[in-house]
Formats: sequence, C-alpha cells, structure tokens
Amino acid sequence: MNSGDTAWLLASAALVMLMTPGLGLFYGGMVRRKNVLSMIAMSFLAFAIVSVQWILFGFALSFGNDVNGFIGFNRSFLGLVGLLKGSLSYAPTVPALAYVVFQLVFAAITLAIVTSAMAERMKLSAFIVFAILWTTLVYDPLAHWVWGNGWLAKLGALDFAGGTVVHISSGFSALALAFVIGKRMGFGEYSMEPHNIPMTLLGTALLWFGWFGFNAGSALTAGTLASVAFVNTNTAAAAGALAWMFASWIKEGKPGSLGIASGAIAGLVAITPAAGFVDPLSSIVIGAVAGVLCYFAMLFRISKGIDESLDAWAVHGIGGLWGAIATGIFATKAVNDYTGLIYGNVHQFVVQIVGAISAIAYAFVVTFVIAKILDAVMGLRVREEEEYVGLDISQHGEVAYS
Repeated sequence: MNSGDTAWLLASAALVMLMTPGLGLFYGGMVRRKNVLSMIAMSFLAFAIVSVQWILFGFALSFGNDVNGFIGFNRSFLGLVGLLKGSLSYAPTVPALAYVVFQLVFAAITLAIVTSAMAERMKLSAFIVFAILWTTLVYDPLAHWVWGNGWLAKLGALDFAGGTVVHISSGFSALALAFVIGKRMGFGEYSMEPHNIPMTLLGTALLWFGWFGFNAGSALTAGTLASVAFVNTNTAAAAGALAWMFASWIKEGKPGSLGIASGAIAGLVAITPAAGFVDPLSSIVIGAVAGVLCYFAMLFRISKGIDESLDAWAVHGIGGLWGAIATGIFATKAVNDYTGLIYGNVHQFVVQIVGAISAIAYAFVVTFVIAKILDAVMGLRVREEEEYVGLDISQHGEVAYS
C-alpha cells in the first residue's frame, strides 16, 4: 500500500464525482427554462442510481473474474463484502475500496452523458428503469471488455481513461435512444435556444476541472504518468476549444462562447483514451482535430434533423472514436510501453479500430433494444401536454425561476 497513491486516487474520485453535477449544469443551460431542473436532476439521479448498483453488483460484473471474455463475476465482490481489506491486482498500491469508488464515479458520469438524448421529453420513471438496465447491460460489459481483462484487453486495446468505455458507449447509446424516443415537439419548426449559456460555461469549467482526476487519476499512482496525463488533458482541452472556435468563426461569422465550451469538451473527450500513452505535442493535434471533427459532426446531426438534443453523439461519440483511433496513431514509448502507427506499429492501430467499432456496435444495438422494450412496456415519453408545460412542472412539481 502506498499512502501517496491512495490519497491521489481518492482525491481523483472526488474530482470525477464533481463532473456529474457539472454535466447537469452543462446540459441544464442548453435546454429551455421550463426543463432546466429536470436536466440537472437526471444527472444527480444518475449518480445516485449507479452508486447503489455499483456496490450491489456493478463492480462484480465489470471487474470480477473473466467469464468468456464478455463479463466478469466474483461472488465476494457482490455488495463489496470481500473487498473491505486488501488490494486488487488492478491497482495493487491502493486499498480495494479506493479503486472501487474511483471506478464508480466513472460509471455514473457515463450514464449522465446519455441523458443528452432524453432532454425535455422523457418520463422520470422510464429514466430510472432505463438507467439500471443500461448501466448493467451496456456499461458493465464494456468496462469488463477493456479494463476487467475481457476480450478487448486480451486483444491489446488501449483505453487509458475511458474513450471507448465512457465516451463511445455513451455517445452512440444517446444516438440510439434519440432514434427510439423521437424528436421534441416543434423540433425544426421553431427555435429551441439555450436558456442560460453562462450556466453551461460554469458546467464546462467544472467538467474541465474534474477531468484532471478523470485522466490523471487513471494512472492509479501519484507519479510521472499522472503528471503526463494531467498536462495532456489540459493541452487537448485548450486545443479543442480554440479549434472549434475558429472553425465556427469561419463558418458562421461569430465565435460563440457555447462553441468554445463544446470544443473544450471535445478535446477532453478525445484525449481521454490517449492521456497516458502520448506526449503533449500529440495532445495538441488530438484536441484540435477533435474540436473541428465534433463541430462538423454536430452540423451533420442538425442537417439530418436528428434530435439528439445536447450532442452527446457529436461530442462524446465522435470525439471518443477519434481519441481511440488517435491512441493507436500517436502512442509513444517515451510515455508508456506502447507505440502507435507513426512509430510503425500497424497492429496497435488496427486493434484500436476493432475495439472502437465493437464498442459502437454493442452500445448502439443493446441501447436500441432496451429503449424499444421500455417504450413498449411503459412508454418513454411524457404526454404532449406535459412536454408543453415542461418537465420541471410535470415531473417534479417545481420551477427553476419564479
């Protein structure tokens, strides 16, 4: 056991926890004022639901003994009864529960990202059931594939902090859910402008801050690797913010603040899988490409009339896909024990593509099936009159602004 590693991992878990309410503010500012409480509340609920699910059986499914490469299981992990003392092979220098809670906050933020596709139209009761099923059937298997010694880990796929497990899964799941739940009333017919961009900018600041724990904490030790990941994280976020700003400035004539915030998130998403494998110069390229790529993905989504309302697919899905591939391009032994395409390692590049495509297909298909079944059994959407008055009143009996 190392006290420095333990302190850093617990602090990182606290930083990542802050990202979930931060995401609530990020999303809340982008919806109309009649739905802001609903949007923020779903992030809080996501954290609460996953916190219980993870303790009961989520961690066991993700990090238990490998079962055919697909899922994990360990009876002593259920309820964490066998983890009160000692450490795990995943993180041998820290107490087992420190690693458990660090992974818990990752699962929570991933579910919260998916709420992008539910904005302003999903029943709270349906969200609760969806949350339990999605975390169990989509997130936990993917976490096992990559981090729990599942088939992608054995194949050699690299994902330092969750480009595949967190961002590809949530982004493409949001797209699948958007197809099932359908467009908001009036989408494409009249303006649905963000009601409070300063709130979104505050959420961005909290996400950027928390992301240092997200990526640098994934080193699992307080040392050189954490320091490299920390610097890469900040650098890619800055490059992404600048790239989206300039791209939108050229195309639209004005550098919107919402674009700067979205670009920063795009850069953070893309560097997530690569943070502990690439150098700072590569992180500039990764972040900048993400800013431009995610901006045009958003424009594509709008042009096709897809109401994936708050762009989890464009930013997290496409950003995570680029980040996974970029890891296979820019990984260097100067940082870690792996090399990418630019150093002649074609195999790693191919493995990254296989891992990303597999995650996309699994997350999209399983989420689509979950949503279809729930829609048939209990209905996903609120009634038209409830959507008209807003989910704050219809689902919570509250208003954000008197």
